Amino acid sequence: MKFHYYPETDSLYISLLDQPSADSQEVADGIVLDFDAEGHLVGLDIDHASQVVDLSRLEASSLPIASLSLTRNAAA
Repeated sequence: MKFHYYPETDSLYISLLDQPSADSQEVADGIVLDFDAEGHLVGLDIDHASQVVDLSRLEASSLPIASLSLTRNAAA
């Protein structure tokens, strides 16, 4: 799972699977779900993310994480 924040558009994309999106469905204003060709959920896009979620904090609890990578945008 990867979290991608795009400050120029204030959007947050959560990539659940490393699969290309074949279909998208807006389920609420500014919330788009992406599905692969077989109908599996592969990602979630949140427009105006800073107004919807707290981007300053990320918490994970009881996840079987084998690898953790944190990167910081060079412009930050």
